[in-house]
Amino acid sequence: MTSSPPQAGFLIANRHALATILDASQTKSIIASRDIFDISGTKLWARDQPVSQALQRKLLDRQLRQPLESCLIAENGVSSRSLLLAVEKLLEQDTPLKPLLQAHADDIVHAAVHLPIHPVAQLLLTAGQASRPDSFDHAVQAMALCGALAISHGGSTRELRVAMLCGLLHDLGEMYIDPRFGEADSDRALDFRSYQQLVVHPHIGKLLIEQLTNYPPEVARAIAEHHEKLDGSGYPHCLQRDQVSPLGRMLGVVEGTLGALRKEHPHLSHASVALRVVPGEYDLSWVGPVSHAARTQPVLQASLSIDEINMRLSKLGDALQAAQSNASSLLTMAQTPSYKAALELAQHLLSRLQLGWNMSGLWSPHAVAAQNSAEVEAIEDELMFRLRAIQRAALLCAGKLPEEDALQLNLLCVGIAVDAA
Repeated sequence: MTSSPPQAGFLIANRHALATILDASQTKSIIASRDIFDISGTKLWARDQPVSQALQRKLLDRQLRQPLESCLIAENGVSSRSLLLAVEKLLEQDTPLKPLLQAHADDIVHAAVHLPIHPVAQLLLTAGQASRPDSFDHAVQAMALCGALAISHGGSTRELRVAMLCGLLHDLGEMYIDPRFGEADSDRALDFRSYQQLVVHPHIGKLLIEQLTNYPPEVARAIAEHHEKLDGSGYPHCLQRDQVSPLGRMLGVVEGTLGALRKEHPHLSHASVALRVVPGEYDLSWVGPVSHAARTQPVLQASLSIDEINMRLSKLGDALQAAQSNASSLLTMAQTPSYKAALELAQHLLSRLQLGWNMSGLWSPHAVAAQNSAEVEAIEDELMFRLRAIQRAALLCAGKLPEEDALQLNLLCVGIAVDAA
C-alpha cells in the first residue's frame, strides 16, 4: 500500500476554514502569494489577487496542486507587534489569570515578540482574529499561561518560546470544523453528536503544524494532546500517563484552567478545583503554580445555600453508585471487544471519579459545614461534569457496535446523563 503524500489532507480546501478566511478578508488584506492551480494544471487564481467569494466558487470540490493555506498571505494580519499588544492588553486587565501571569510579565512579553510566526499560522491566526475574536483571545491567554508555567519550571529561552507557540497555535484545528461545535462555546454543553465533531480538532491541528509549517515536532505532538488526560478520559485518543508528552501535559493543564474560567463568574479557585478534583487527570507539577496562585486570592462565596449544596451532593453520590453498578453488570456479559473496551473505560473512569469523591469527603453529611461552601460547590460541579463526560468518552471509545451492544451501551450512557442532569 502506498502512503499518502505530505499535505494530501489539505489539497481540497476545507469549507469551514475557507469561509472563515473569506469572512476575514472583509476587514483584512488577504491575497494569493502565488498562482493557485488545480491538480490538472488549470489556473484558478492569480498571484497578488485578493481573495473573494469568486475564489470559493472556483475551489468547489477541486483538488489543488498546493494546499490553499500555503498559497495565501495576510498582508496586515497578526504580527509580532500585534501579539505584543495583545499580551500587554491581557496583562493589564483584571482577569482571574493576573495572579498567574503578573510575576512573569516581562519574560512573557519579551518571548511573545520573538515567536516565529510561520505564514500559514499567521494566515489562520489572522482569520481567527477577524472572524472569531473569542478564539484569538483564547489563543493569547493560552500562550501567556504556557509562558508562565514554562518559566515556573525553569525553562530555557527555547523551551519558553516553544511552550508559548503551543499555546498560541493549539486550537487552529477548530477552524476546520463547524463553528457551532467550537469549544469557545464550552464542550460542557455539547451533546454527543456535537462532541464527535469537536474531538477531531486536536488531530487536525497536529496535521496542520506537521504538514504545512516548519515548527518543531514537539509542538505538533503537544497540540494533538491538549485535550488528553493522564487517566485516559481525554480525547481524541484516550491516552494515558507516559503516552502524553511533557508539553502535552502542560498544554492540558492550560486548557483545563481556561476551560474552568469560562464559567459565568470565573475565579482561579474554580480552575484549581477542576485540575485537582479527580486524582490522576493532570500532571501535578504543572498544576502547582495554578493552585498556588489560587490560594493567594480572596475566598470565593458560594452561589447556593448549604441545603441546596447538600441536596446536590446526595444526588451525585447516588448517580455515581448507580453508574458503577450498571457498568459492572454489563461488563460481566460483554463479548464484543469494542463494547468490552468501552465498558472497561467507563468502569475505569468511574473508579477514578469515586476516588475523587472519597478524597473530597463530600460523602459526609458534615462536608459543607467543615469546608468552605464555595469550594464544596465547585468540587460538586466538577465531579458532576466528569460523570457526564464519561458518557461521551465511552461512546467515543466504542465506535460502531452491533445493534444489541449499542443499545445496551446507550442505555448505560443515557442513565449516566439522566442521573447527572
